[in-house]
Amino acid sequence: MKMTSFAMILMTGAVLSACGDTATKTENSPSITSKTVPNPAAAQESDNVSVLYKNGITDANRGDKTGLVRLHGTINQPSGGEVTLYETEGRNTIEVAKTRLSNRAFDFGEIEVSRGFYKISLNGETNSTDIILNPDEADVEIAFNSTRLSANKSAAGSKENTGWFSYQSIENKNSSEVRKLRSSIKDAGAFRARIEEQIKQKQSELVSQQHTIMDQYPGTYLAKFLGWKNPKYPNNQGRFFEDIEATDNSAVRSLAISNRIQDMMRNFSGGKDSGFLACVDLVKAHFEPNPVALESVLYTMLDGFYNTGKETICQYILDNYIFDEDCGADLSDAIRIRAQGIINLQLGKTPPNFQIEKWDGGALDLYQTCAQNEYTLLMFWASWCHKCEQEIPSLGPVYDKYGYKGFEIVGVSLDQVRNTWEKAINDNRMTWPNVSQLQAWNSPVVSEYKVTATPTYFLLDKKGKIILKPKRYFQVDKFLSEMLK
Repeated sequence: MKMTSFAMILMTGAVLSACGDTATKTENSPSITSKTVPNPAAAQESDNVSVLYKNGITDANRGDKTGLVRLHGTINQPSGGEVTLYETEGRNTIEVAKTRLSNRAFDFGEIEVSRGFYKISLNGETNSTDIILNPDEADVEIAFNSTRLSANKSAAGSKENTGWFSYQSIENKNSSEVRKLRSSIKDAGAFRARIEEQIKQKQSELVSQQHTIMDQYPGTYLAKFLGWKNPKYPNNQGRFFEDIEATDNSAVRSLAISNRIQDMMRNFSGGKDSGFLACVDLVKAHFEPNPVALESVLYTMLDGFYNTGKETICQYILDNYIFDEDCGADLSDAIRIRAQGIINLQLGKTPPNFQIEKWDGGALDLYQTCAQNEYTLLMFWASWCHKCEQEIPSLGPVYDKYGYKGFEIVGVSLDQVRNTWEKAINDNRMTWPNVSQLQAWNSPVVSEYKVTATPTYFLLDKKGKIILKPKRYFQVDKFLSEMLK
């Protein structure tokens, strides 16, 4: 179905498959019919251009561009180390190149890049910062004046990064001020309205500063990116993405699309599945002309809905847009491989195996552990997690009650410091096996299991399949009381 007629249908709240004129439903999909459902945003939609919108696109920065850029510079780290460059894709990164830091200097030489945001790190992703690379600037030299890359830095010969570093400081300060105001609202009482007005003022100030920087650095990728921050038609669901060209792959190398998707879901879904599905279909329809951008937005939505517990919406995207023979025909195998990672974390599926060193010696193999027990609870936790502090003491009695009946717990810690991790194990009397890669949120196992909060639980059966994704310890206790009598 074409964008025009499809958008008109969704504006009324009808949820149809984008690949046909009749509704589709698969065995595992949420119920989807052509019945018109209320759309909470429809009555307020308008074609008025937002006063916050400013077009940052000119002939100089329109579209994407690929070319050679020499990236080099200095880092104030006497001991040296490994410097890594990553390309950004929404909230994900892809490694591009590595080089050594020697005598405080690094040089990637000439590397082929396309317009967009990149991440540069020193000795692991935890010490990193975002930069802009654009073939219009053939030589980019960055001076990091601290061992912490996100701290004081400069790029005298790069308009892109000089402007970006300046904007980062402005945005960070503004965000900090807004957070303080928001934290004071709940105790504000009669002053609540005044604080809300102050928050709006701070947000308006940030937009004004965005426009100022766009004027200071016209024709840059930065100007285009800042222009994407505020939609041209914020009150029109069908035109919400109109100012982001579907064929511009440089948008993929930023947070512009993923942030806009979040805003669309928040503004137009009404918090209901029918509203989310309508938004999904519109986003898909907008980026359909460009398979590169389409794959990125489909995975962004799939990942986002999975992380917020809306697996029925995930299943809709998988069935109708990724694994559908018609809709998915132009997609690469890469998107299906990435999607399979989410499928493997659903109920009834088998999550990835791992072999990780235990805190008291030796390696733990997850699949082997599952095979040796009737049920295995995989628990992602951290010593600094207050919710974990509340849960762990209650898990102990559950472990004592069912451990001899074939129940095991495997703790996977998101700690970084071994001493802190080990102290928490001893203090909490965690007698079950515990493992950690000591890389916090950058741990490969955390990424594979898409853990976004602690504690996170997966209850696995003897074959390693997920049979329960409990939120609290008492759900585990209840399940085991019925199954291990």
